Amino acid sequence: MKPALIIGSTCADVIINIDRLPKTAENLRPSSQSIALGGCAFNVSYIIRLLGGHHTFISPVGGGIYGDYVAKQLKARGIPVAIRVPDQENGCCYCLVEPDGERTFLSYHGVEYTFQKEWMEPYNMDNYSIVYICGLEIEESTGINLIEFLEDHPRLEICFAAGPRGVCIKDGKLERMMALHPLLHINEQEARELSGKSNYEEAAAALQKVTENTVIITLGENGTYCLEKDGTSYLVPGVAAQEVADTIGAGDSHIGTILACLTKDIPLRNAIAYANRVASAVVSVKGASLPPELVPVPVEEKQDNECPQKCLKPDFDLL
Repeated sequence: MKPALIIGSTCADVIINIDRLPKTAENLRPSSQSIALGGCAFNVSYIIRLLGGHHTFISPVGGGIYGDYVAKQLKARGIPVAIRVPDQENGCCYCLVEPDGERTFLSYHGVEYTFQKEWMEPYNMDNYSIVYICGLEIEESTGINLIEFLEDHPRLEICFAAGPRGVCIKDGKLERMMALHPLLHINEQEARELSGKSNYEEAAAALQKVTENTVIITLGENGTYCLEKDGTSYLVPGVAAQEVADTIGAGDSHIGTILACLTKDIPLRNAIAYANRVASAVVSVKGASLPPELVPVPVEEKQDNECPQKCLKPDFDLL
């Protein structure tokens, strides 16, 4: 498969560890805080890069203290800044992490969530097979520009991660995205909200009627349910993390792993099995970026009666 195109945000994640979420007018004392690179598209690109997948990363970087931080961190990692918009502020995401690892986001959006068609002019779309898009960019006022760009390039397959605010995408933009027949990658709660159904199997069937494409629903440690576009369905077993630090970036790393595998022509079912293992490793560390030394080594193993194929060993080149 040709390389993937990853379009979307890079921001600063301000990770704040607290005993519980605060109530109105309450004064809580966080146990710790830290800052790291984040943003859904960056997290996806990071794991693809870590696994040696073929892709191009398009992310606008703004100015201000967070923009300067993002630009400095990307340069330190050898990642080119495709678009710099220094006269517009870059945003950040406040990640409130409770003791069980569950996270609550307060996202302050800046230029990193916007999109302009002219940014794509240096890139030949014939060089790519699939494009990753997050619902947070579509929700923005410039999301219509992104939709029109996708409509202008119908040959590109779309991987759409609608995200927790997918139901907030208004003005017909969500309907136009679904009309582009994207592969959907969502979690169980997002699937229920988008479909109006009470369980993930019914949700997948309802969403596939709209998109006419594959629907992938992550179920945490319970695994991943996939309804492929030809109607084949299966549940790929999950991998429980020995210890949960936080769940920041788990979904992003999951779809990033799948895309890395697909660019190496690894079958989808095997890609999902490996993505479950990578996501489990991600939740065991603080933040969204998995250290290279903790990347799970792909192994050949028979999944279960519903998944008789063996996981192929990807020829990933770790950084």
